[in-house]
Amino acid sequence: MSVILRLRDKANSLPSVPGVYIMKDENGAVLYVGKSKRLKNRVTTYFTGNNHTPKTAKMVSLVRDFDYIVCKTEIEALTLENILIKRYMPKYNIRLKDSKSYPYIKVTAEEYPRLFVTRERKSDKARYFGPYQGASSAYGALEAVMKVFTLPTCKRSFPKDIGRERPCIYKDMGRCIAPCTGKVSSEEYRELISSAERVLDGNVSEAKEQLRIDMERAAEMLEFERAASIRDQLSALDRLSEKQKVVADAKVNRDVFALCFIDGVGVMSLLSVRGGALVNKNVFLLSAADPVSSDEAVSLIAAHYDEGASIPREVMLAFEASEEDILLLSEYLSLAAGRKISVRIPERGDGKALCNMAIENARESARQYRLEGEREDKNIKRLAALLGLPEVPKRIEAYDISNIGNENIVASMVVWSGGKLKKGDYRLFSIKTTDGADDYGSMREALTRRLSHIGDGTLSLGESPDLILVDGGDAHVGVAKSVLSSLSLEIPVFGMVKDDYHKTRALTDGENEISIAKEFDMYAFIYNLQEEAHRFAVKSSQKGKIKTMTHSSLEKIEGIGPAKARALLASMPLAKIRMATVEELSAVKGIGRADAERIFRYFEEKRGKKK
Repeated sequence: MSVILRLRDKANSLPSVPGVYIMKDENGAVLYVGKSKRLKNRVTTYFTGNNHTPKTAKMVSLVRDFDYIVCKTEIEALTLENILIKRYMPKYNIRLKDSKSYPYIKVTAEEYPRLFVTRERKSDKARYFGPYQGASSAYGALEAVMKVFTLPTCKRSFPKDIGRERPCIYKDMGRCIAPCTGKVSSEEYRELISSAERVLDGNVSEAKEQLRIDMERAAEMLEFERAASIRDQLSALDRLSEKQKVVADAKVNRDVFALCFIDGVGVMSLLSVRGGALVNKNVFLLSAADPVSSDEAVSLIAAHYDEGASIPREVMLAFEASEEDILLLSEYLSLAAGRKISVRIPERGDGKALCNMAIENARESARQYRLEGEREDKNIKRLAALLGLPEVPKRIEAYDISNIGNENIVASMVVWSGGKLKKGDYRLFSIKTTDGADDYGSMREALTRRLSHIGDGTLSLGESPDLILVDGGDAHVGVAKSVLSSLSLEIPVFGMVKDDYHKTRALTDGENEISIAKEFDMYAFIYNLQEEAHRFAVKSSQKGKIKTMTHSSLEKIEGIGPAKARALLASMPLAKIRMATVEELSAVKGIGRADAERIFRYFEEKRGKKK
């Protein structure tokens, strides 16, 4: 019996109930995860007829078996589908590419919450606002709310640091409420955080209304200074509102999604409207170029909100979707938000205009992605021709060595793959075998450690590069070739040669130089790779040196070893340790009274010598 017939018979035996199916290849690896209201109906379509998209046809040709999980409801199936896609990352599931790299503003769940920009979303009790189109947008929004609500921008932790240091200049400038003074209760602080959250959520009008109530209450209580402070906050919010484009009624909070596929490039655009104003625009590159079906689009949107994005009361779709899928998404989001969420496809009015805007954003972004891809493809093809490579490289690894003195020597590996820098695959190698600064020995150790992983199944490192670039000339290339030879590997390797002004001028294979100085696009591509490898290495080396210097200055004190030095630095910065009293030092866990007295005397003597 053929594979297709066997799978078709198995599919025909499935129940007609909601559930999730998991397609697997001959090695048991998961190829695709899907959901269905009726498992039997959906799964049998894969193994009957030939009316498949190229991507689906390719996936089906690789399927050797499938599992399935019966669910009680479609919502349960959608939830499970998202969980399994995140777990297995199947090759043939359409996903939002690199969604985790978008910046968010995080508000921590502490007594005195902190606000900061992050690209990492965790399953914690914190609130996340975004995603923002770029870092500048995220930092701009953060700066605006910090300034409006006079929240602290320092790295002090409250209530632990209350009263430990004098307030900084921002208190005198009226830019910080200064919880470090101990005069701001956690309740007052949380009121400001709540207002900031409303603004970050796009509800500027709601935040203004609450501030007006607080101002009137303060005036009634004769707290005129506080009332004046709130008045200034209201003025700042008015200025912030003026910068936002009003596209709907002031009470409208909605997200609008659109899809576009052009010449093998697929994107999903998102417009976020809060308080009637367009507060954010985002475009997500899709991991597959085939147009998505209605139920796949539902899964994508559900996955977007699962990552921590705030859910507005209204979600609009600028693409065709079945009534069944619209109802499913509405129920799913309503359960996630704990309130009724409306999902619809508008046919007229402000909603229709926003949908058209979202479609235009998606179309323009797809065009730009396609042009960028064409430029990148042209560069890589030209690079392959210049270097005489047997094929166009799909993965390029660039290496650099950095050291400060004879310590903290590191080698960096940066990766270009799929038309862009793949930061998740970057690696740092702390050099352990060289006697002091030895660039050649360091390169040998780093390449040996990295290349020995090829083919061992290690994530990222198990993948073989198509081209290796090392920072340096002929000698560095010679080191790399000797490592490759010792491991019986055949990978093209070239050195990135710099001129007297530290600018990339050529590539070398160890014997011949290939000039790229007059090829602007090629020069820019190689230069960016080289600078990225250098930046990544230097940053790590500097961090290591600072850490070593900080620890070593404390470890010079009798009785203070690495563990006690770490405990001290975890409690307070070195500058404060130098000025701390015996009581403050002995309050640190692991530091006894005798230790505290020795530390105090050590820095007191140093201060005396300076005088």
